[in-house]
Amino acid sequence: MKLLDALVEQRIAAAAARGDFDDLDGARAPQELDDDPFVPDDVRVANRILKNAGFVPPAVEQLRALRDLQEELAKVGDNKAARCRLRARMLALDMALESLRGGPMVVPHEYRRRIAERLSERAAGEGGFAAGSA
Repeated sequence: MKLLDALVEQRIAAAAARGDFDDLDGARAPQELDDDPFVPDDVRVANRILKNAGFVPPAVEQLRALRDLQEELAKVGDNKAARCRLRARMLALDMALESLRGGPMVVPHEYRRRIAERLSERAAGEGGFAAGSA
């Protein structure tokens, strides 16, 4: 495969030296590389398809939702039950974002159970937020 790559590069360089690419649209203009180089190739392709169809990639939607929750948290004041509910939703969004970034985030079952118990206890003592309603 390296031989084929070298041959292709050689032919591209020769064509560029002859000026074969000078009359192409966008010649000598900077390229807009809007793809994130840290996004895996298969996800990048899916994001490009979504973008071309007029949709926003899931990570962008989740980042917007996270920002909205942060703004809502700032406005909620001292209502502890509402703050707890918003923080639980923010945690869920953050975990979903992590899974989009590098594969599924593995959280041990026991740890998830303890988090759910603690959130339920805190919410029950602060105004009736029930686990699972976030």
